[in-house]
Amino acid sequence: MCRVCYLEVDPSYGSYRCSASDCNYIAHALCATDKAIWDGTITLEGYDERSEEVVHEPWNLITDVVEQISTGELMVASEIKHSYHDHNLRLTFSGKTKDEDSQCDGCTRPISTPFYSCEQCKFFLHKDCAELPKKMPHPFHRHLLTLTNSDDEEGHSWCHACDRCYQGFSYGCYEGNCFFRIDIQCMLFSDTLKHPSHEHSLFLVHNNNGTSCSACFKELYPWNVAYRCMKRCDFSLDVGCATLPLIAWYKYDRHPLTLTYSDNSEPSQHYCDLCEKEREPNRWLYYCADCDNSLHLNCAIGDLPYMKLGNKVNYYSHKDPLSVVKNIWNCPPCKVCGEICNGHALECKESECNIIVHWDCLWEPKWSI
Repeated sequence: MCRVCYLEVDPSYGSYRCSASDCNYIAHALCATDKAIWDGTITLEGYDERSEEVVHEPWNLITDVVEQISTGELMVASEIKHSYHDHNLRLTFSGKTKDEDSQCDGCTRPISTPFYSCEQCKFFLHKDCAELPKKMPHPFHRHLLTLTNSDDEEGHSWCHACDRCYQGFSYGCYEGNCFFRIDIQCMLFSDTLKHPSHEHSLFLVHNNNGTSCSACFKELYPWNVAYRCMKRCDFSLDVGCATLPLIAWYKYDRHPLTLTYSDNSEPSQHYCDLCEKEREPNRWLYYCADCDNSLHLNCAIGDLPYMKLGNKVNYYSHKDPLSVVKNIWNCPPCKVCGEICNGHALECKESECNIIVHWDCLWEPKWSI
């Protein structure tokens, strides 16, 4: 099976195969040389890419191991220096942080053990995020990608895979005029996916023109990558829906909410228990069977799930930076739409401004402050 289009490869025609003896990767000749897959580089016969490696250069961004401890037969770095932080970071194997809302500064997901933290400031890194390699290839993009921690001038970046705004580490392309950028969560996805929403395995496809996502029903464009079923099921998942967390938490529910793919309840029950607006019955939702709570996807995970609380962003029509906040109690109304900001929002904490605005409302042309 061709690992690009996932159709059968006829051995009587030319094809590209991996030269490694233990690898069965194969692709049609036209698929392998498609511009979305191949960057035009020609490798000479007998070339060994391992000879290009710089032996003495660290493969990740840990610049120094200050202290090590033994765990069985392994030595683990218990204190490190990292390129993207000024202070030493210490490893925690168990327990929690003082702040339950603590997020990793690498992937911006909730912090979990094991993680490195700074004793002088609120900087956290999952151990896996601290050890991410400097460079990685990825099937989402044809060029080698480089680990970076730089945001644009607005204080955030945009993931070209899941189409979400994010902060933290990312992998970017710096080949010519290529500006591809992908967040850490999407970077960890491979070219195949087994998702609980579908019975068959899904495969990464680059040309999705004329199809739509089976979860959110958004139309997919030729430049979008998505996961598709090759069993004639007509099932596709864009990367944004594929990366939705399977579990979320709702402030009024002591149980976790589960990502649910269909809704068999009565039409009168098709309302979100947070925003109290109507839900479309054929859309995915987060649901608690114990308490019968149902939430829109964005109501459960927030409008800015991959932005770190307290971090600041810049907006061209406001003189001061806006902070990412999470409103739980006594939520103030949005400056633009007038509705309560119940969840993630942006707040100006500078001077005596004290305005608050939804992320989506930030881009409305009708307001300027």
